[in-house]
Amino acid sequence: MAFIETAWGQLWVADHREAGSAAPVVVWLHGAGGSRLDWPPPLARLDSANTLVPDLPGHGRSPGTARQAIDLYAQDIVALLDALAIPQAIIGGHSMGGAIALTLALEHPALVAGLMLVNTGAKLTVHPDLLHNVLADPQRVVTLLVDWFWSTHTDEAIRSATYERLVQVAPETLHADFLACNDFDVIGRLGALQVPTLILGSTADAMTPAQYSRYLHEQIAGSRLMIIEDSGHMMIQEKPKVIAGIAAAWLRETFAATAPE
Repeated sequence: MAFIETAWGQLWVADHREAGSAAPVVVWLHGAGGSRLDWPPPLARLDSANTLVPDLPGHGRSPGTARQAIDLYAQDIVALLDALAIPQAIIGGHSMGGAIALTLALEHPALVAGLMLVNTGAKLTVHPDLLHNVLADPQRVVTLLVDWFWSTHTDEAIRSATYERLVQVAPETLHADFLACNDFDVIGRLGALQVPTLILGSTADAMTPAQYSRYLHEQIAGSRLMIIEDSGHMMIQEKPKVIAGIAAAWLRETFAATAPE
């Protein structure tokens, strides 16, 4: 892990690339109020890939302030790839990270070899209770987030740990992320996407319901859709080995020329 100097500022990045490996580069992007730690080891060190897992500006260990627009976060990732001399990568994103991934593919198609979209959508309208109360009553908003993040099967200890993590996130960071998500809308542009795309949704997601993933699949030509049963919005943490297995298999199949068996 290291700070990477980019044209848009410093980013703290977990760099799991292997020297000499021909496997494709995968960049995992976390969601609103999150960090690189949202991606558990099976995903952060994904088989059949050279992974990069950054903290977005103002999140985790990355300095600066959170952006208030998805396209600005996308520019941060463009700058990161440029700083590391990576000509093309597969962009994987969870929730807000998926919005950033979609924006990168639409605005900078030459940089994007493929997409992995997890618990996200083409439009991410934020619930008014979150958007309007995060600065005035952040603890209430965090309580709502914990309720909406997890399925009913999630252990109470995990819920408590999530609450303790989120109450440490600056309300201004959450507010900026909520504004960015609320303004995000690429519903009319999905037909322009021409890259291999894996879409993963879950049946118990209260924030980006499974129909969001189904819509992405209907609109993105050649995409692959999988809906995971009994998982909530934080599916990447509820079932990391399952998601990692699906992602690795898709990478091997889709990028067989570069991904090892």
